[in-house]
Amino acid sequence: MKRTSHLPWSLLVPGLIAVVFLLFPLAALVIKAPWSEMTAEISSPEILNALRVSLVTSVGAALLATALGVPLAYLLARTTFPGRRLVRGLALLPLLLPPVVGGLALLLAFGRRGIAGEWLLDAFGLTLPFSTAGVVVAQTFVAMPFLVLTAEGALNNLDRRYEEAATTMGASRLSVFGHVIVPMILPSLGAGMLLAWARALGEFGATITFAGNLPGVTTSMPVEVYIALQTRPETAIILSLILLVVSLAILVGLRGNWLQHT
Repeated sequence: MKRTSHLPWSLLVPGLIAVVFLLFPLAALVIKAPWSEMTAEISSPEILNALRVSLVTSVGAALLATALGVPLAYLLARTTFPGRRLVRGLALLPLLLPPVVGGLALLLAFGRRGIAGEWLLDAFGLTLPFSTAGVVVAQTFVAMPFLVLTAEGALNNLDRRYEEAATTMGASRLSVFGHVIVPMILPSLGAGMLLAWARALGEFGATITFAGNLPGVTTSMPVEVYIALQTRPETAIILSLILLVVSLAILVGLRGNWLQHT
């Protein structure tokens, strides 16, 4: 679609107001940042531990979301079965569900006395709440819809003639998926993985509800922002700046690719 630089004032003015409204709080975060204390704050044990937990868990969540989300996206894009629309709605529900509600749902499902949590504890001695693995589960729950949306959009836009040609030559469905489909949607898949990673990196509500706040174990950067805001606002601002830079870099770098395939 052709774009124009000429806009009516009736649209330009509210558009500029919207830009100011969105950018002003972020600018205030940058202006109020304790730049003179930046080096000392970043090297503090609290920030280093939060960074480590966030990096480990968000990468794990992105990988888990990919392993589970890509097959789900394929089923939604290429198959027809009873309740397909309901399944798609449920798969994308975490996009709209308040994260704290998601955390409570996870607690009721996988907590020590949860529906599946009690069985996991008795059968395998596995306890997810208040553990690093629990953080990965909470982050995957809220991040997977981004991967599913991106992968499903790419699959819907894919030219199926290549798949049909591979099938005609005797390739199995699994072989076609692994050797034809995945390489063709790889750019969109990479975009979806990065979006899922960014969402996992910024997750707070489900994480603190399901995994709690254990320094060095479950205290991610967003959780540390919330805790530090009570007594150490400088630390909270610095962590917020880190999350802001990461999120902005991903959105600017992937905007065109993501929108093209969704």
